[in-house]
Amino acid sequence: MGRYDLNLKTVAFLALLAGFFGLFLFYPVSFALKNAFFPEGRLTLRYFSTLLASPLQRESLLNSFAIAALTTALTTLLTLPMAWYMTRFSFRGKSLLGGLLLVPMIMPPFVGAIGLRQLLARYGSLNLLLMDLGWLPPEAPIDWLGQGGFWGIVILQTLNLYPIMFLNVSAAMANIDPAMREAAQNLGAAGFRLFRTVTLPLILPGYFAGAIIVFIWAFTDLGTPLIFGFSRVVPVQIFDAVNEINTNPAGYALVVLVLLLTVLLFLASKRMLAARRYEMLARGHTAGGETPASRAQTLLLWSALGGLVAIALLPHLAVVAQSLAHRWFFSILPREWTLANYAELAAHGLTASSIGNSLFYSACSAGLDLVLGVVIAWLLTRRRIPMAGLLDALAMLPLALPGLVLAFGYVAGFDNFQNRWLNEYFNPRNNPTLLLIVSYSVRRLPYIVRSAYAGFQQTSVTLEEASANLGASPFRTLRRITLPLVMANLVAGAVLTFSFAMLEVSDGLILAMKEQYYPLTKMIYTVMGRIDPNSPGVACALGVVGMVILSASLLVAGRILGRKMGQLFRA
Repeated sequence: MGRYDLNLKTVAFLALLAGFFGLFLFYPVSFALKNAFFPEGRLTLRYFSTLLASPLQRESLLNSFAIAALTTALTTLLTLPMAWYMTRFSFRGKSLLGGLLLVPMIMPPFVGAIGLRQLLARYGSLNLLLMDLGWLPPEAPIDWLGQGGFWGIVILQTLNLYPIMFLNVSAAMANIDPAMREAAQNLGAAGFRLFRTVTLPLILPGYFAGAIIVFIWAFTDLGTPLIFGFSRVVPVQIFDAVNEINTNPAGYALVVLVLLLTVLLFLASKRMLAARRYEMLARGHTAGGETPASRAQTLLLWSALGGLVAIALLPHLAVVAQSLAHRWFFSILPREWTLANYAELAAHGLTASSIGNSLFYSACSAGLDLVLGVVIAWLLTRRRIPMAGLLDALAMLPLALPGLVLAFGYVAGFDNFQNRWLNEYFNPRNNPTLLLIVSYSVRRLPYIVRSAYAGFQQTSVTLEEASANLGASPFRTLRRITLPLVMANLVAGAVLTFSFAMLEVSDGLILAMKEQYYPLTKMIYTVMGRIDPNSPGVACALGVVGMVILSASLLVAGRILGRKMGQLFRA
């Protein structure tokens, strides 16, 4: 077949991937596009004009933009100096502090919102403490959450998402050749000027990679506004539109706007980066360019960064405290402690089943990702195939595709099949199991593709050639030689896929419509909506279970991947 390596197995793999991406990626997205632009078989933009004419929708768009922009700006202000000091200085306990800085990743903002609301509500723990100290009059509590929860969302998003920005920026700074800084210093540059003229231009690719993911994540986050009761944002409007998907086209128009925004952001970043050159003569190693920190500098670094970690963990600690509280109302700390909320999880069939459902959905999605990721990475690194660049782009596309868009597309595209079997297993209104597994898998596929791709690149082809010379088929060589050598990368990628699927919010909230299929996150949201005064404690207990599972998974993945873990969050 000319310059391509196309045998029967390779063609079969390509056909399998084409079918998977076509059915579960392009079909739901194209269905949403069709209903937004061609609802009656002809092109029209009236749904977009109606959308923009609505004061509610305009306010929702502005609020979502403001939340995403403020979150991105605040994470930037936090992580640029943080990454600079962590890569510039060596000091006692640096590895421990670096690990602590990533701890906020163990819980999504969706769960942390419960704890933050308890701390910062008008009569939450912070205001009650200030009143108890006599620093605040009881009749005038401070509205820390601001504008119905707007600033609470921004604060929580910033505290949860700064690790992603930190991983990207610190990895970029670690690759700067120390000789570049030394040359600039010899020419008289120092301090902020050195950072502005040398360091900042060289880290722009890493920074933009992190900034885009943070912006899109904050713009499309559904769970946090729901917990705060802040409905005037685009994700909540899309969530509400799911119930009117067959009668109200506004949901399609909103989904397409989010999709276009995402695509434009990525295209703009690629264009900006392509217009400039960032390569160095040699990649740097910060070990040779690190400066030993003095005792005073070490103390200052630990105080500043440790204080940030402590503040970021306050919502997590509040969730743990509320899960152990009998009642937590109008008091700085709970007055009574109990394990009854955890007992309730086991006693109540639906809450217990939600944990089992999430474990099942996440394990299946990790297994599916493992198969797809190995096949894609193997095709890209070991075979010469047509349109390899397109396959690589498709594998990375879910990083740029919000889960909100995909979940809405699944509901719209797989609703009301005429075939009874298809309607039973593909319609989320009847049984969302298959679509939840697939949606979790599609969203996290880039993680395992990156892990497997890096493993294949680092494994010498010589061993595979020797196996082929001894008569082994390519598939047997892959199974017996290559896969054992990249097993650590595959395990790390699968663990990350599993752990993030466990606490995926948008897919579960939109696709799971019957209680027996609820994943953990949908059950937390449902329990929080109950009138029972013990509901917040039970919801927090569910959140702690998810937090423990996710933290254990991230520890395993971090132990295997080390610093390479940050590369999984590169756009």
